[in-house]
Amino acid sequence: MSGITVNTKINGDPVEFICEPDETLLDVLRNRLGLTGAKEGCSTGDCGACSVTVDGRLTCSCLVLGAEVEGHNIGTIEGMAHGEELHPLQKKFIEHAALQCGICTPGFLVAAKSLLDKNPDPTETEIRFGLAGNLCRCTGYDKIVRAVQDAAKDMRKSASRPTSRKGA
Repeated sequence: MSGITVNTKINGDPVEFICEPDETLLDVLRNRLGLTGAKEGCSTGDCGACSVTVDGRLTCSCLVLGAEVEGHNIGTIEGMAHGEELHPLQKKFIEHAALQCGICTPGFLVAAKSLLDKNPDPTETEIRFGLAGNLCRCTGYDKIVRAVQDAAKDMRKSASRPTSRKGA
């Protein structure tokens, strides 16, 4: 097999990689690019542990070929924090103890961010529906749902605050 050169953006940065025609995006992210946040849980798109966004759409990276992301924008868990500053969802997952072993956590965070990007004020039912593609074997989902609700509330508050202008 010969490699395929792919040009894409990952977490806003231009990236070029070479992959095999049958190599999944999950394998490319983990094995070629060192982005190990997305986890392999099932390889069938049923667990959500490998969740990323492709052009803003929540996607199981185990079901997408690396070659298919040519020219697309990929978002991973590694792109959620800004430097050392955690994303509000990450902070709330910690505060609410909405994680245990960590295998599913990146997928839940990516799915929750995708949901809040589209719906900043979801109901509990909408949150549960939005996260339905992500499975956790360690804990119940209540802490995860509460963390998303709390993060959404904080994110709405910070979005509605007027920005201060220096010198004004």
